[in-house]
Amino acid sequence: MSGEYKVLTADNFHAYDDDDGVDDCGSYETQEEAVVAAKLIVDKSLRWERRQSSNPGDPDELYDRYMDFGDDPVIRPDTEPHFSAWEYAKSRCADICRETFDNK
Repeated sequence: MSGEYKVLTADNFHAYDDDDGVDDCGSYETQEEAVVAAKLIVDKSLRWERRQSSNPGDPDELYDRYMDFGDDPVIRPDTEPHFSAWEYAKSRCADICRETFDNK
């Protein structure tokens, strides 16, 4: 895949400018495809953090865990409209917490 938009993912545990541990998560022809991929990464990360949570039904706790440890995808080049993994995660926490929970 030799698309124009690249999705790179780091985690929120490392410093913002720390390139160590940044993963290339694919290239996409359109920004819309890259955004879909980035959202899937955030959703997967939120579900993982929910499993680690002491209170899996609390959206605020889930968001705090995500901000501490979650996967943080960015899209390059960063064009308008800008995709923010943090804003997307915040908007998804309540929905994720309402999903059926199976802590296996």
